[in-house]
Amino acid sequence: MPSVKVKTNVGSLHINYTISTPKNPSAKSIDKDLPTIVFLHPVYMGQEIYHQQFADPQLRKFNLIVMETRGHGDTSGKVGKTFSRVEAADDVKKFMEALRLPPCHIVGLSMGACIGLQTAITYPEKVLSVTMISPLPLEEPEDVAAGRTEIYECWLEGIQGDKSALKDALYGACQLGFNSSNSSMITTRMYPQALKNWSLKNLEDFRAISVNFFVDRKAHSTETLAKVKCPIHLIHCGGDIAYPYEYVAELQQAMQKAGVDVHVSTVADAPHFGPVTHPKEINSLCHDWVSDLTRQPVPPVAHAASPFHATLTKCGLDADDEEDFSS
Repeated sequence: MPSVKVKTNVGSLHINYTISTPKNPSAKSIDKDLPTIVFLHPVYMGQEIYHQQFADPQLRKFNLIVMETRGHGDTSGKVGKTFSRVEAADDVKKFMEALRLPPCHIVGLSMGACIGLQTAITYPEKVLSVTMISPLPLEEPEDVAAGRTEIYECWLEGIQGDKSALKDALYGACQLGFNSSNSSMITTRMYPQALKNWSLKNLEDFRAISVNFFVDRKAHSTETLAKVKCPIHLIHCGGDIAYPYEYVAELQQAMQKAGVDVHVSTVADAPHFGPVTHPKEINSLCHDWVSDLTRQPVPPVAHAASPFHATLTKCGLDADDEEDFSS
């Protein structure tokens, strides 16, 4: 997969990314006549978490781009112990400029949703809309913060030699994301990347992205949220064990108070990482949202091949793991 170099507050960052157009799952550039969606992934995961979005013909009518954030996947460079949503949004802006992208729709999951919102706050001219799937609450609940810290501490013990602790860390991450400890092809893909990115020498980076990013956040003020100039779509995953609907309702109310055009949808029974387990429902919501905001007609696509299929097949993907988008 290609990468692009940008300058950050802590040095150079080589951002790994994938572009898919209607005609090419691994394109070098976008189709300038079509709307573009930039996908932002959650903590622990890489770009392959959006496999079933990039394989869906209804979404592949558009240009789809996914970038891997600091400390994740094959993106390389220092994270920095003060890494926050502000620095993350700056990375998105610089990434868009490096690829010479026009204003885009952003779809973010969990941490990615938080980064998408911050991008709309800091760089409103870059963002046409933000879809926030499993959005983070205004501030991190104490019990969830404790769980994130426990995952970090288990990982620390694991890379120091306790292999059972590594399993505990993976269990915790899967519990958060999928409501189970069952390893999927996504986590199988993530594990070797995690060992590389979050080694003993990079523990400060791992704590920054997996704990501090979440627990150090403070609620945006009304004045700050008022800087958002695009519509926002909050998608609550109904089976989310970390963040029940009440947190989405609080976020919606805060946005409405700031005058933001905000809409809310719910996908029943979906876990925190719902795009993996409930792609049809979430893809339809994302497709309809972008379509409603698009003025020019966009031709349909009959078939879409995921750029991540070959990689995930090596990690155990089979036909039963993939959604049939033909119906």
